[in-house]
Amino acid sequence: MEEVPSSVRTIIGVGTSVTAFVGRALKGSTEEAIAIRSFADYERLYGGLWTKSNMSYAVDQYLINGGKDAVILRVYHKCISGETEVEGKAVFSRTDFEGVFKAANPGAWGKKLQIKISHDVDASLLSADKTLFNLAVTDMGSGQVETFLNASTNPHSNRYVATLLEQESNLIRISPKSGATSFDNEQPPADAGSTAFALQDGTASDGDELTSADVVNSLGKLEKVDLINLLCIPSFKDNASIADRKAAYAEALSYCKRKRAILIVDPPESWVDKDDAANGIDAVGDEKYVERRENAAIYFPRIMAPDSLNGNRLRAFDPCGAVAGVIARTDSQRGVWKAPAGMEATLLGIADLQVQLTDSENGELNTLGINCLRLMPIAGLVVRGARTMRGDDRLEDQWKYLPVRRTALYIEESLFRGTLWVVHEPNDERLWAQIRLNVGAFMHNLFRQGAFQGTAPKDAYFVKCDKETTTQYDIDRGIVNIVVGFAPLKPAEFVIIKIQQIAGERAL
Repeated sequence: MEEVPSSVRTIIGVGTSVTAFVGRALKGSTEEAIAIRSFADYERLYGGLWTKSNMSYAVDQYLINGGKDAVILRVYHKCISGETEVEGKAVFSRTDFEGVFKAANPGAWGKKLQIKISHDVDASLLSADKTLFNLAVTDMGSGQVETFLNASTNPHSNRYVATLLEQESNLIRISPKSGATSFDNEQPPADAGSTAFALQDGTASDGDELTSADVVNSLGKLEKVDLINLLCIPSFKDNASIADRKAAYAEALSYCKRKRAILIVDPPESWVDKDDAANGIDAVGDEKYVERRENAAIYFPRIMAPDSLNGNRLRAFDPCGAVAGVIARTDSQRGVWKAPAGMEATLLGIADLQVQLTDSENGELNTLGINCLRLMPIAGLVVRGARTMRGDDRLEDQWKYLPVRRTALYIEESLFRGTLWVVHEPNDERLWAQIRLNVGAFMHNLFRQGAFQGTAPKDAYFVKCDKETTTQYDIDRGIVNIVVGFAPLKPAEFVIIKIQQIAGERAL
């Protein structure tokens, strides 16, 4: 008996609805984007809903509408005190210790931290290291508690407190006081009434309103995230103008092109009726809102939802979070090739729309590449459009429809990751046959799920990798070319019903 390795390397489809959100938050890391799967995660890591954070409401609406995987990028703008930038992190110190504790990240939330030091350390351990102590940190706002036993101020210890907090704490950091280079290898004094670590005034701040430059400069931090399918940038300041959003959207579009993602574009607050939207989408010069790119889709109008922080009064919000949730829900129920629109694409947790559109207005905006949100009888609030920003009928673009574009991006990303094994393999007919087998199996599985047009595989897709696609010139340069084609499903947008009147009696 001999076991022979199979030549089949299964290509696994990537996720389709991992959504990144960029904006302000009460707390949380400003250095990296962090994945969450529930609003409880968001509350724990980023502080929950905040009236100054449109992102917090967008995340909530995303999860309510069926989203499951979100990536949060907190952006922080340092406030100015006099002529000095304030770091925004709460600082705690005492006169008889050379170190200061700082909140792990900026925000007024740090004012509620409580730090306690104790010397209740095992005597045998203390004899070997006189600097050992126990540290307890409590966030009185959220109730979160972190405890670190046998921490040390000795930089040569494997329990060195600075390293320990850097690697294990979500709440606190420690550093020597200004001008000092170390903690002098001293054991921090235990709490004793008024000598406990005290907050330094003016150190904790939620920061100022964000600028488009803040958002642009932060987007690079998303590059470290493995996979992102949708990107949402809710309004990052009150009454954000077209100029405020233009630069942020321009950089976001470039990012989405590189990452094979879709940018969900929100309408500006100045679009208060159908004519504003129709004229605004085609504006030029300084009034131009966003470039028409295949990796972007815009939704109109803004949504009205109850604000739990303001007595559940209705408030206008950007629709990106709710729409991203509908897209995620549709992907899980029907697949990425199903248009995230129609009577099933209901908007949950939404009370009303800022603008009520008629059928004719919906039809006009749809042909311009603007996806409408509508109040429909029985169904309620639904998404009634599934076009990219290249979806204007006048453009006649191949990426007119959002499900077609997202299906292509899904196939591209899955094949890119699933064919990495090809690198440095002998570039010959044996390799080409393996590629055709593996890619063909992946495409056939999509065909069986109903992702393509056609009743037979030959009508639905093809995979070509042979001496015609990869010439000797390509082989000499170390290149193998794989050509994959598919017949996409395109959504039915308009239903034409023809009625004919019959004259006289109809023979049976």
